Amino acid sequence: MRALLALIQKEITDQLRSGKGMILGILFLLFGIMNPAIAKLTPWLLEIMADSLAESGMTVTEVTVTAMDSWMQFYKNIPMGLIAFALIESNIFTKEYNSGTLVLSLTKGLERFKVVVAKASMLAALWTAGYWICFGISYGVSACLWDNSVAQNLLFSVVCWWVFGLMVVALMVLFSTLFNANVGVLCGTGGVAFGSYMLGLLP
Repeated sequence: MRALLALIQKEITDQLRSGKGMILGILFLLFGIMNPAIAKLTPWLLEIMADSLAESGMTVTEVTVTAMDSWMQFYKNIPMGLIAFALIESNIFTKEYNSGTLVLSLTKGLERFKVVVAKASMLAALWTAGYWICFGISYGVSACLWDNSVAQNLLFSVVCWWVFGLMVVALMVLFSTLFNANVGVLCGTGGVAFGSYMLGLLP
């Protein structure tokens, strides 16, 4: 247990030193602010573009913005957040392979499953923290500006997206054990995620 806790502490230190944790925090924070902000600014943007759209033969009518528009932005932006998360964290295993530090630790008696559990736990914790920070900010701002009750089954849909992110984390760990380069990790993870998306289009 001590070895596992030491590995988790090492992963936390690596995230802080490399700045990845800070980058992800800022990214999800911005996404959380952008969701309601874009929805709130939509009528103003359409009003500005009304003249140019009128020249093209398009008429802009009055737009009523609700909390549903904010949540539509949330579900448009969170896939980009997940892609950015995968790009930033895809080398969590492969950098150890290339530097040789992982081999050195294993030859000294460190059990492999502890390394996998420590890194997988760190990835899951980072995704969970970033995702729920983004959701919390979006929910709070949307509640101040509108009424969130218009978004039915919101908690269920939000939890489903969080679980999908955990599946992506599991895929990253799986492909990290199969490939020595983060390009292979990204291609494998992206391929399975894209395949899942295509299956979802079937009736």
